[in-house]
Amino acid sequence: MDVCQMLMHCDLVLQVALRKIELPRIHLLFETIGILTKLEMYVFNNGIPRNMPTFQKLIVNFECDFDESKTNLLKTLEEFREACENRKLPDSHRLFGNMTEKDWEFLEYKHLDHHLKQFNV
Repeated sequence: MDVCQMLMHCDLVLQVALRKIELPRIHLLFETIGILTKLEMYVFNNGIPRNMPTFQKLIVNFECDFDESKTNLLKTLEEFREACENRKLPDSHRLFGNMTEKDWEFLEYKHLDHHLKQFNV
């Protein structure tokens, strides 16, 4: 993944919170692991685990335009901020289970931070 693909991937992940992308159901075992991972990130304040599996819909493995990806991510971040303010985020996530506004904000921050650090951006 290059920087442009990372920006697009982060945009897609935020779109899940905005209900623009629906993720498929997963096996109960994987959801349990996801719920435990969410708890671990809260308890130890650590980031997204390295090499954590990614939903197919969120994988970007094609060339893209950097400026367009950057612009789209910033726009989606603004939509996410507004959704947070208006308390319009979903109450669950396919991997992480039940979600509060605080959960969405925390996990989206951790995810974006993970990838920005990955590329020293």
